[in-house]
Amino acid sequence: MDYIVFIIAMAVLIKGADFVIDESERVALYYNISHFVIGATLVALGTSLPEMAASMMASGAGKGDIAVSNIIGSNIINISLVLGLVFLFSKNMMPSRDIFAKDSAWGLFPVMTFILISFDGIISRFEGFMFIMMMGAYLLFLVNNDDALDSEIDDALVKEKFDWKRTGLYLGAGFVMVIVGANFTIESATGIAKSFGVSEWIIGLLLIAFGTSLPELMVSISAAKKGNSDMIIGNIIGSNVANFTVALGAAALVNPIMIDLSKNAFDIVAVLIISIMLVFISANKLYNKSAGLVLLIMMALVIEHSVTQM
Repeated sequence: MDYIVFIIAMAVLIKGADFVIDESERVALYYNISHFVIGATLVALGTSLPEMAASMMASGAGKGDIAVSNIIGSNIINISLVLGLVFLFSKNMMPSRDIFAKDSAWGLFPVMTFILISFDGIISRFEGFMFIMMMGAYLLFLVNNDDALDSEIDDALVKEKFDWKRTGLYLGAGFVMVIVGANFTIESATGIAKSFGVSEWIIGLLLIAFGTSLPELMVSISAAKKGNSDMIIGNIIGSNVANFTVALGAAALVNPIMIDLSKNAFDIVAVLIISIMLVFISANKLYNKSAGLVLLIMMALVIEHSVTQM
């Protein structure tokens, strides 16, 4: 029964995120916000809603391992799997924005901060609040460093008449679906973990993280079909920042999170290395198939290590 509930709950969670993503983009376009910033803010926050909801629910239920591993796993999957696949199969992947100069450090700084504050074995409510403030700083940075709205926006969406009532209805429905879906996802995933004797950390790192990363994957595939490199990179960087700031911060506000760095050192080092790899890729503009293959190899190594720990 847990398997059926998990599949249905994940479907509701992801569909709710879709509503939020679509309507957020309409709002951004209505206010003439650049495509990168759309990806790095509203779409990124929308695609990170599953991680936020899942981690908050897990923290509230006293399942700190799921709350943290879901965020770590999601960031690993966003960069290594999602970007890896996009780099591997996209014919033309060259963002117009200078990602390295303007944005790459933001994807690395929250991860490093997480590692530093975790040395004492707990993420307190105050530290959770500081993480959320970090996201505020990132949003302020984006607003002050916005580029002009580019021509890659979907013309059909631009011409579509904006309706606040419709947008508000879909946004509300999306948020409700995300919250309800996250609640049942955590409960069913915990049941699955117990039935297989698998740790909650592994369930969060792989099973829940993959499910909550599906919105990022779908958005990136859709953007890749349109040749929209800025939206893809912006969504991944923004989502990763949101995961380690808003999602982790909100989870810590709900309930202080216990974290064992030594026990989960491999996965924590992996997310740091993969985040550094994204900085290296953006610095050298290696948006190609070779970089995609290397990222996918990193994903395979994380999966292989997790399987041996089961």
